[in-house]
Amino acid sequence: VLLVRNKKEFSALGSRCPHYGAPLSKGVLRGQRLRCPWHGACFNIKTGDIEEYPALDCLPCFKVTVEDGKVFVTAKKKVLTSPAVTKHQQPLGLGMAPALPIIFQDLANSLRVKDTSKRCLLNRDTVLLLGGGVAALVCAETLRQEGFTGRIIIATKEKHVPYDKSKLSKQMNLKAEEIYLRKPEFLNAHCIEVWTEKEAVSVDFQKQKVSFMDGSSQKYNQLLIATGSHSSFLKAPGADLQNVCVLQTPEDSTKILELATGKNLVIIGASFIGTSLDKARLSRTHQGTDETSLQPGAAAELPAWLPLPFQMLQNKGVKFYMKTELSELKGKDGKVMEAVLANGKKLPADVVVVGIGVVPNSAFLKGTSIARDDSGAILVDLHMRTNIPNVFAAGDVVSFPVALLNGDRSSIHHQQVAEAHGHIAALNMLKKEKTLHSVPFFWTTMLGKSIRYTGCGKGYTDTVVKGSLEQQKFLIFYIRDGFVTAAASLGCDPMVSLITEVLYLGKQISKEEAE
Repeated sequence: VLLVRNKKEFSALGSRCPHYGAPLSKGVLRGQRLRCPWHGACFNIKTGDIEEYPALDCLPCFKVTVEDGKVFVTAKKKVLTSPAVTKHQQPLGLGMAPALPIIFQDLANSLRVKDTSKRCLLNRDTVLLLGGGVAALVCAETLRQEGFTGRIIIATKEKHVPYDKSKLSKQMNLKAEEIYLRKPEFLNAHCIEVWTEKEAVSVDFQKQKVSFMDGSSQKYNQLLIATGSHSSFLKAPGADLQNVCVLQTPEDSTKILELATGKNLVIIGASFIGTSLDKARLSRTHQGTDETSLQPGAAAELPAWLPLPFQMLQNKGVKFYMKTELSELKGKDGKVMEAVLANGKKLPADVVVVGIGVVPNSAFLKGTSIARDDSGAILVDLHMRTNIPNVFAAGDVVSFPVALLNGDRSSIHHQQVAEAHGHIAALNMLKKEKTLHSVPFFWTTMLGKSIRYTGCGKGYTDTVVKGSLEQQKFLIFYIRDGFVTAAASLGCDPMVSLITEVLYLGKQISKEEAE
């Protein structure tokens, strides 16, 4: 249990973030908001309710009373662990620190699932959610939490219920079922239908009907398009050879791990940290199992710390070939054997992983009246509404106004952003008239080191670096027009969460303050 003092008021909450179990005693407290030090999830200290993602669940709350200068936290007797404790209440002196953990059995990773409404067959309204990622999942759960009793359908081309895609590149030996965000039993209990292997091929917005690959169709009253993105296709001779892979699904992750162990692996592109280098592509090859992150989505505007991951990987035997392109892939008996670079260098390649960017999954909307940009991203406003009545969109497939870009549109491929989109879309389906107010937060893990990033550094013109990249302990501020718009760190928790909260509150950090 975490005891929190905000001015003269006390609150008692679960001590661990429901997302990945981070100790909230090391988080950031501002007013009634407690922000996780690892990934930026935010909770209300009075109610325990989640106010910012990526966590899906809330924190449990415990009764707090103050008597004769002592603080009492009330919990069920059976959960107390200390053999010396026999009463229901554990007294704490008022002179204690503002955030003090108290250990209770089974509460180290405690969480609370928010109350939801039940399905009512008299409500004939149907909300159809296209896509099986976090945006659709959070939209479905928010609808139930906010009292919607109609039918909710998640239709996805995937074989699985929504899962934690960030783990595909970090724990490649996990089974799909081990990274499910919600078990099928949970979804069934909340009357959230999930149609797997159900790919949408067209939408008739006039008839409010979606047609699927298998020939079936489904009408809707409200539609969410959250179909995500897919890896860009490699356009080079030999791209169709066997063992040329992309990393998008649990099956891809398992396949790459099995194929690459003890083999020569070549990765085309730099998406293991989600960056793109202007006019440059890189390949890397090494012997044995790779621990590098292939997660897409990190902002492409972070060159200040790019040398660090490269150096970390080089120290593990990874070779980099910069400022060159793949010319072709050569094979034998239909399997890839060699990667030939534009500079003539030949790399032995038993397995090739392609990570050269992503494309919105919106081709099925071609020819419709829905507004998209040149990349195919669906244009939405801060309510996640499209230009079509009763049609919303969220996640990787959209381009939306970003406050930190002065309202300019952008696509931000972060899990936390997609969850926020799904939440706001659900509220506006229910006519709550809520606008998106969220600061992008991204993280990645490489060789046991976690890099955290907040904000939107697109178009930055200067940086302020604290600490040392060489010593793998740093905090970098990204400056545009004299103010901080993004920050990245390694080994400096909870600084990125603190900066996130400052930006969330609409406050500005000047370059001079950053220095």
